[in-house]
Amino acid sequence: MNNGIIRPMLVEDIEAIMEIEIASFSTPWSVQAFKAELKDNEYARYSCLELNGKVIGYMGLWFILDEGHITNVAIAPNYRGQQWGEFLMRSVMSKMAAEGMERMTLEVRKSNSPAQSLYQRLGFTTAGVRKGYYADTGEDALIMWAELGMAVNKA
Repeated sequence: MNNGIIRPMLVEDIEAIMEIEIASFSTPWSVQAFKAELKDNEYARYSCLELNGKVIGYMGLWFILDEGHITNVAIAPNYRGQQWGEFLMRSVMSKMAAEGMERMTLEVRKSNSPAQSLYQRLGFTTAGVRKGYYADTGEDALIMWAELGMAVNKA
C-alpha cells in the first residue's frame, strides 16, 4: 500500500487542499486562512500526504511549547477507508515526537465515530467535552489527548 509520502505543505498546495477541505467539512476553511497559517503563524506545522504526485490528504497543527493542537486533518473522499488517515497521522506524530512534542490534542464531533475510532487506535483518549463547539450545528466536540511517547510506541 505504502508509496505515499508526507511532506511540508506549500502555498502551491492550497488549491488541492481546498478541494479536500470543501469535500470534508460543512464549514471549510478559506484559502486566506490556509495562506495565513503557512505564512504568518510561527507555531503552525502543516503536512501533505502525496500519492503518485497528487495531494490526497493533509494535517495541520500548532506546536506550542511541548504540545501539539491538531487544527485539521482530512483525506480526499476517494482515498478514505484505505488507512491513509492513519498513515498520515502516525507519520506526523512520529516526526513531532522526534522534534520534542510530548502530547497532542484535538477536537472531534461527538457524532464522528469513524474519526474517534482512528484517534483511539493512535492512542488518543477522551478528556472532556466542548459544549456547542461547532457553529454550523451547535454539536458538541469531544476533546481528545494523546501522549506521544506512548502513541508512537503503539505504531
